[in-house]
Amino acid sequence: MLVLPIKKRLLYYLRTHGLEEKFEKQRMLFEINPYHPSLNLELLEPKRLRYFSFRVDRKYRAVFIFIKPEMVEIIDINNHYR
Repeated sequence: MLVLPIKKRLLYYLRTHGLEEKFEKQRMLFEINPYHPSLNLELLEPKRLRYFSFRVDRKYRAVFIFIKPEMVEIIDINNHYR
C-alpha cells in the first residue's frame, strides 16, 4: 500500500500534538499490512462516502481515502473522541 505524502497542515498538526513519530510508525505499518490489528482500520459512517481511518494512537486517528486500489491519501488527522 502506498501512502501519498501528507499535506503541510497535517504535518503541522502532527508536530503541534507531538505525534510525528507515532504517525510515522503507524504509516509504515499501514504500508506493510493495512489490516494489522494495532491499526484498527475502519470504514467511517456514512459508508457510501468510503472514508476510512486507522489509529495513530489511542486518542488520534488518520482519515484517508483510496486514490487507486493500492494508493491512499491521508485527508485528516484528528482527535477520535471529539
